[in-house]
Amino acid sequence: MRATRVLFKHTPMIKFLGRRSVPKQIDHTPQVHPASPAESLPESFAQYRQKASQHGPMMRGGSSGGAASSGSSQSYGAVGGSSGRQLGSVQPKEGEVWDRNQLPKRFRRTLYSEAEMEAIESGGASLF
Repeated sequence: MRATRVLFKHTPMIKFLGRRSVPKQIDHTPQVHPASPAESLPESFAQYRQKASQHGPMMRGGSSGGAASSGSSQSYGAVGGSSGRQLGSVQPKEGEVWDRNQLPKRFRRTLYSEAEMEAIESGGASLF
């Protein structure tokens, strides 16, 4: 039994050249990503937020900075600096729905039949 353990000894397939060495000096200063459209880093996070737009502008006044100049409560964006009442209604607009069940019947989810549920649960073996 011990002979088989010796035969099946794991040897890694990857081979490293030389000893592991860590550079003595590493530059940790922030740098612009090579694929970035900007040539420089922003001065501050607030300045970045004024120009950033991932799913729409982060400031209520857009990139003009109208919300940032109106006061300190609006300096970090429209959502965090406003109360829920100031943001407006949460009801869907005309033509929008929140749930699939509010759509016309042809767009709603169809329910599974008993035969389909049995096929899913058995992994398809009940079909044969």
